[in-house]
Amino acid sequence: MIKTKFTEVFGVEAPIVQGGMQWVGVAELVAGVANAGGLGLITALTQPTPEALEKEILRTRELTDKPFGVNLTILPAINPPPYAEYRDAIISSGIKIVETAGFNPVDHLPDFKANDVKVLHKCTAVRHAVKAQSIGVDGISIDGFECAGHPGEDDIPGLVLIPAAADKIDIPMIASGGFGDARGLVAALALGADGINMGTRFMATAEAQIHQNVKQALVDGDERSTNLMFRELRNTARVAKNSISDEVVGILRGGGQFEDVKELVAGVRGRKVYENGDLDAGIWSAGIVQGIINDIPTCAELISRIVNEAEDIISNKLSAYVAK
Repeated sequence: MIKTKFTEVFGVEAPIVQGGMQWVGVAELVAGVANAGGLGLITALTQPTPEALEKEILRTRELTDKPFGVNLTILPAINPPPYAEYRDAIISSGIKIVETAGFNPVDHLPDFKANDVKVLHKCTAVRHAVKAQSIGVDGISIDGFECAGHPGEDDIPGLVLIPAAADKIDIPMIASGGFGDARGLVAALALGADGINMGTRFMATAEAQIHQNVKQALVDGDERSTNLMFRELRNTARVAKNSISDEVVGILRGGGQFEDVKELVAGVRGRKVYENGDLDAGIWSAGIVQGIINDIPTCAELISRIVNEAEDIISNKLSAYVAK
């Protein structure tokens, strides 16, 4: 087993995180990752209420006795979710690991700290990682341009972003964006990270509670099978390439505004993709890691494969390059 600062501080066996994913981070997947030694994360806002989140946590505990956590993504909204209530549900349920994302989590840290909850904060820029470290988070997840979802507006890929962040971060740091196999884990460690975060790759697993058509699309897709939408609005999102995301990109490139695409990008439409397998029903997130997804294993098979092959690369293949 590979041990790093991340595994030691966060109390997991493998330096692999299943990041928060709207509509995807539910009990079956989270428990599958946790049972395999990784850190699984329930996506809090997938649950419609804080009370529903409490029930999902209990459901996860019925499936695993290993550590797992909750993702709490804090984003601007006209009618924001009751973030404080979700936070309180996390704490009252006895969760000890939280991944925060989006806005600065400073308002939530006192309560998490008072209840011995470790906070892993997801960032897309070195300056944001440095700020998060300064306010007292316990770990950083640094998201490169390759990732699904929101990669930020700096367009810095992991090959530069990870070591640039590692030079300024002392707490455990997870590399995110484009990771899906042992080669990525070894590369992340070499670049200064303490493990990897995978989202899209965990969608293509047996435990992911999404339609088989979506999983097969990730296997069939390649590194070109995504669109970057909302670039013109400076709220870039990397999503699966389909007829809807093509249309959204075209409208915005032509001078359209958010109101012109609002119905196309509605979250309820994206959820239907996962439920009924119609890949053109709406917008759904996926990263360019599709280029190296070739199967749909269980979480246990995937994590053990990554860790075992990474050990072999480190112990045997890389050592061959060193002159004796």
